[in-house]
Amino acid sequence: MEITRRRLLSVLAASGVLAAIPTRWAGAAELAAGTGQLLANTVAMFAGTAESNARKETAAKLAAIEKTARANLAAMDAASGDGELFKGLPLGTSDPNLNTTFQKVYEIALATRTASGIPRDRVVDALTWLHEKFYGDQSKGYYGNWFTWEIGISQSVSRTLVLLGDAASADLVRTYIDSMDAYLRNGKDGDVDLDSRFHTGANLADITTNRILQGALTGDEGRIRKALTDQLTVFATVDPYNLRHGVTDGHYADGSFIQHSSVAYTGSYGKGLLTRVIQTLKLLDGTGFAYGDELVPTVRRWVRDGFAPLIFEGWMMEAVKGRAVSRTGSGYADTATVVEAVVDLASLSEGDAARELKGYVKHLREASKAELDPTGFVSPLSIVRYADVLADSDARPADLNPAARSVAFNAMDRTVHRRPGYAFAIARSSQRISKYEYMSGENLMPWFQGDGAHYLYLSGEDQAGAYGVDYFTTVSPYGLAGVTAPVERRGTVPELYGGKLFYDNPDHPLNFTASSESQNKYVYFPTATQAYSGGAVLGGVYGAVGWVASDDVPWRDKAAGLLPDDFVAYRSARATKSWFLLDEEVVVLAAGVGDAPGGGRAVTTTVDARVAPAGDAVTVAEGDGWVRWADGTRGTAVGYVRLAGPEAKARLETVTRSRRVVRTSNPDTAVTRQVFSLVVEQEAGAQPASFAYVLLPNASEAAVRAYDGVRVLANTVRTQAVRHDGLGLVAANTFTGGAHRVAGLDVDGPASVLVRRVGGDVTVAVSDPTTGRDTVGVVLRGQRLTRVAGDEAVRVSAVPGGTRLDVDTHHAYGRSFTVTLRGREDG
Repeated sequence: MEITRRRLLSVLAASGVLAAIPTRWAGAAELAAGTGQLLANTVAMFAGTAESNARKETAAKLAAIEKTARANLAAMDAASGDGELFKGLPLGTSDPNLNTTFQKVYEIALATRTASGIPRDRVVDALTWLHEKFYGDQSKGYYGNWFTWEIGISQSVSRTLVLLGDAASADLVRTYIDSMDAYLRNGKDGDVDLDSRFHTGANLADITTNRILQGALTGDEGRIRKALTDQLTVFATVDPYNLRHGVTDGHYADGSFIQHSSVAYTGSYGKGLLTRVIQTLKLLDGTGFAYGDELVPTVRRWVRDGFAPLIFEGWMMEAVKGRAVSRTGSGYADTATVVEAVVDLASLSEGDAARELKGYVKHLREASKAELDPTGFVSPLSIVRYADVLADSDARPADLNPAARSVAFNAMDRTVHRRPGYAFAIARSSQRISKYEYMSGENLMPWFQGDGAHYLYLSGEDQAGAYGVDYFTTVSPYGLAGVTAPVERRGTVPELYGGKLFYDNPDHPLNFTASSESQNKYVYFPTATQAYSGGAVLGGVYGAVGWVASDDVPWRDKAAGLLPDDFVAYRSARATKSWFLLDEEVVVLAAGVGDAPGGGRAVTTTVDARVAPAGDAVTVAEGDGWVRWADGTRGTAVGYVRLAGPEAKARLETVTRSRRVVRTSNPDTAVTRQVFSLVVEQEAGAQPASFAYVLLPNASEAAVRAYDGVRVLANTVRTQAVRHDGLGLVAANTFTGGAHRVAGLDVDGPASVLVRRVGGDVTVAVSDPTTGRDTVGVVLRGQRLTRVAGDEAVRVSAVPGGTRLDVDTHHAYGRSFTVTLRGREDG
């Protein structure tokens, strides 16, 4: 299919990589050479080369490939008959079984390139049999999950056909490609549809990479160019005020990554996209189909601004993993995937950029508490590159993060605050971002994961003992750290709907099927109903975060009579919260805390929750207004100081649960943890409460007892503010319309503001957490100040009694704007 120059230029201009694809089409000889190189690159990527496979570092990987293939062949030999290709994987009704079957065929095909004695004809026969019996008939396929048919099987088949080379006949290749095209039912005319909600972000990268391989197999330059053009759209920074194809999935200017329209997903789909685009760049190397150098700087920016802040001492943070938090793989394994991608990205970079990436790889290896095993890398070539990076004396270990860093990922309602010794992450929700993600029996009890849940990572400990799946297994879903929840029992989706993994009601006007848009909106990843969620960052070091709890869309629409009678929705509690992120402390303010009007339920707010292995020497000390949790085995501790409001109750209990409580396909493995919680309890019918606490990571008991660093200046549903005299800092969040006056600040309407005075300079950061305001006005009372430096969006003027800042926040999407001021003599 010919791609019009207008469309090509439009897409690439949006991506900022206008020169990535040659405008001139290849001649016959160039096409043959280019597709030949692409196929050779693919084989080298997955199976290695003679040179790479002769290296000792790849021996374990090659052995693992052969072991897997021989086990698969044995399972094939033991299959019972026409109903299965591999023993224990009956086919015909289970799309996961069919997907796994094709994956196993691919694993055998891979070994035909890396080991001797693995017969290619078994692979060809398997593909022929599967197409005839269970895949080729379009009228009988496409049951279960759309992903299986449009991505999963196509990925295994496309790679398998490439690995088979001449052993796969042209007829077999054409037959499968025709079927794969036909199964792109969310596409258009057997191809990608950029207007489809299914063909976005990481999913789009997967589909288009498959189609690039298919084009190489058939010498179809049109397919290759069309797939590349479609894939290049994922390189474009999402502009939420000018969406292309209505797509919100992808990377944002502040480093956020969203998939499934509204899920913060850097740590799962985001790393999948990172892997796929770097693989594509490696596949295209030397083919002439694209100029990868144009794309590499964009991917480096993703790593620096999007991934690095979310990886603490080799652990990928929970707040950006969606339903994947319920899986048994660890945050260290997530980071290993990123490491392989960064290793390959370094090989595509030059000079200082390459050295920086290599240094980051070394840093992650040294900082991680779990040994990184490159045997798990996809490519033997990556294993060799990794070994070479470690041996490169010119690359010194260095984090891409400065030691002190505060990052507002406001486009995905996440904030990360890092200091030597700890990292603190907050997960929020809004009209823009989902409260949680549940799907396919994964993350069964997710209800409060986006309701201000926080994660406090302490330096030097194995995070697998503090977080990961076992945190969600043993900590009550109503008692996650940072969460305010009503006291009630909620049902999981299978419990509510007769054991089904989704709400099944296709006859309703909203068409509730497994993959319908209504299922997404109301069951899988519902958003909240209020706009305020975000905050400001000052100098990249200090942060203020604000959030207002609200009902989700299912409750709102059920109350409005839009949903079926048997659809179950739950009402949220109420709270207005702020987090002020400083050096030695995190300050948490909450106001208006209680049940929704007329709810009649008791409410709990968990100031913090921590887990430790059953054998650790955990202690909890308490005094007047303070608590300290410590794990003597790991040498970690957190102090808590009450600044105002009711006293929280400290509990330490031993909890044993099966990992299957959070994911239906998890093994029924019992996990035991010591669970600490610090909880403010409110009885049913109680008046809304306000309270303030300080979290002190790594603090000694003496430091907790003596703490006196922060003053609460305001704590209402209108305004929350604190002052830290030692830092010369005032931080405030305002939540409502009208004027707000606190600590020498007049703030007009909802905003987030930080003011720091150092010497004669005053530095101010301002953001709009609603993302909807055109202008935010702030007046600093006192001495008249003049502008020294700052963002052009900040206009400074003198007013009676002070200095006014008018900040242009139009279409800023929560971005912080900063200005530095200095006093001057009147007159």
